[in-house]
Amino acid sequence: MFEGTVRLFLVWLGALLLMAPVSFAMAQNVDGVSDLKLPGISSYATPKGETSLALSGGGAITLSAQLTDKGSDITRGIVWRVFKPQAVNGKLPMVASAHGGTAVFQLEPGSYLVHASYGRAGATKRITVGKDTKRESLVLDAGGLKLDAVLSGGVRIPPKKLRFSIYEGTAETNGDRALIIPDVEPNSVVRLNAGIYHIVSTYGAVNAVIRSDIRVEAGKLTEATVEHHAAEITMKLVRETGGEAIADTSWSLLNESGDPIKETVGAFASMVLAEGDYTIIAKNRDRIYQKDFTVVAGQNQEIEVLATEAAAIDPEEGAD
Repeated sequence: MFEGTVRLFLVWLGALLLMAPVSFAMAQNVDGVSDLKLPGISSYATPKGETSLALSGGGAITLSAQLTDKGSDITRGIVWRVFKPQAVNGKLPMVASAHGGTAVFQLEPGSYLVHASYGRAGATKRITVGKDTKRESLVLDAGGLKLDAVLSGGVRIPPKKLRFSIYEGTAETNGDRALIIPDVEPNSVVRLNAGIYHIVSTYGAVNAVIRSDIRVEAGKLTEATVEHHAAEITMKLVRETGGEAIADTSWSLLNESGDPIKETVGAFASMVLAEGDYTIIAKNRDRIYQKDFTVVAGQNQEIEVLATEAAAIDPEEGAD
């Protein structure tokens, strides 16, 4: 009876150990951290042995993380990864992983690299494990960033038409900046290591773009709001003022310098444009019409292009 019970327990334990790596991988994918590049660690490999180092009866080590050196322990949202420091085939073997706040690992005596990620903030530390119980803490030196944008006069921008991209604060030698996070929704909190970041706010999908540098401070939530000087413009081709829009119209938008910046097809051409002077060209069948207009920040407007002889232009104009 006793031997049967022991045998069933060993079978259950073996099944649990085989399932653990899958659970860890699922937790990483759910939190969107599986593609996060570890500082100083280019890649890692899962252990090949059948016995996990985290359950081998070695020394117990408790790992905790704080935003600042005098801050309290973070209680949730951390992804812990423990690596052997010796690379195997160019990769660091990962021996344990956990998700949550403070974590306890049972590790064989030796040296390890521990990485803690908290959103897009992270820190790496080398630890030494013995046979006695030990505690280590990692200071992330991180804070939060919350972004929003308004129009002139504080008018709110529809959240669906507003996005942010966060770049490294320092540009590379060629002038480019490394992209950290694209398509950040307004008023969402992003966790980042303390430092200066280059923020690009995009309203619509044409040329309403604002750039700014923002500093994130450790242990604080930085809230930043930028102001867009733009408006929503809807254009339509009509046979008379106030008439119905003509279908199957091709649209080409030119900026003040005459450079094309947007093309679209349809009865209406709706877009967000930065303040300034523009020329819209509408083509329907074999006729081409154009109109100059000005976008005033915060003043949405409807532009009617009249399909008349006075508004028509010669398609051969400017040709050699």
